[in-house]
Amino acid sequence: MLKFMKKMNTTNIITIIYFLGLIFGAFFLGLWDAETSIQKGLMALAWTAIFLICLFYTDRNKE
Repeated sequence: MLKFMKKMNTTNIITIIYFLGLIFGAFFLGLWDAETSIQKGLMALAWTAIFLICLFYTDRNKE
């Protein structure tokens, strides 16, 4: 498993963590329920913003 992780690109690892967070939010936090509050929407927006910031910095450090 560790050998597989060394071959993976950091962008792929960040993307996998992002999607796992989305799945966690959907099933356990109820982000996509019928009755969604503003806090849940802002939490999903913040998670996406963190994902985009991480992608920006990893691509910036590649050069």
